[in-house]
Amino acid sequence: MNGSAAATQGYGRAGRGLAALGRAGLSAGRAVTAGLEYLGGAGYLLFDAGMWLYRVLTRRARLSASVFAAQMVRVGVRSIPIIVLVQTFIGIILALQMAPTLRDYGSLDKTANIVAIAMFRELGPLLSAVVLSGFAGASIAAEIGAMVEAEEIKAMRAHALNPIRFLVVPRITATVVMLVGLTVVADVVGVLGGLGTAVLVLDIPRETYLHNTQIALTYRDFFTGLVKAGVFGGLISLIACYEGLNVRGGAEGVGRGTTATVVKSIVALIATDCVFTSVFYLFGL
Repeated sequence: MNGSAAATQGYGRAGRGLAALGRAGLSAGRAVTAGLEYLGGAGYLLFDAGMWLYRVLTRRARLSASVFAAQMVRVGVRSIPIIVLVQTFIGIILALQMAPTLRDYGSLDKTANIVAIAMFRELGPLLSAVVLSGFAGASIAAEIGAMVEAEEIKAMRAHALNPIRFLVVPRITATVVMLVGLTVVADVVGVLGGLGTAVLVLDIPRETYLHNTQIALTYRDFFTGLVKAGVFGGLISLIACYEGLNVRGGAEGVGRGTTATVVKSIVALIATDCVFTSVFYLFGL
């Protein structure tokens, strides 16, 4: 009886282990399926928006210039103060962090090189995109989500107005254009933040700092950052529009969509930046 009971208990533990393994496998399968479904839906939205943008550019469809301008102001112009503030601090932090190590090697003046390359190639586009994901991405998702809950999207379709054309295309286009512009601003103020720190704190002559910055930077550094910024802008606006269009559950659903937009945007930005950096490294760019 004791041997039989031990065997039964052993089979019970094995069964519970297999059941737990099965549940974990099912959860992983559902997560993969949900991820693929999300990518497919976002890809379809991007394709649809791209087709409407192509029609607008080829004059087969019209897009209100005032709507596009309003989105540019809302997404880009209103973001300038926070971008300037954040990137100035980043330039100061970079200069102060690199100075002790560079001083040990007798290359304190090379602080300018590091700040310039880091800002133009990496921190300018990436941190501007992260700021914009919280500043503009969440706003886009909340606005479209509120329209979905108020059944304004259904009303647009009932009047033969395509919501992708009138809501998604202006927001994606404006975010891409303005993030490229904001990245230029971020690059400049980041370098100026490093310059101020170098001159006032590190006792590096202004002429030396500017000369080293000019030597360190190439057109390649500038344009690779702008390419990243354009892609980042597309990612933020695409995720925001997709989350907004899929809001369900009233005000609580709008909140969930807004939170999901910020979280997914930041993850997507960092993952995409990793891909860009790897590609640029492999091709020597």
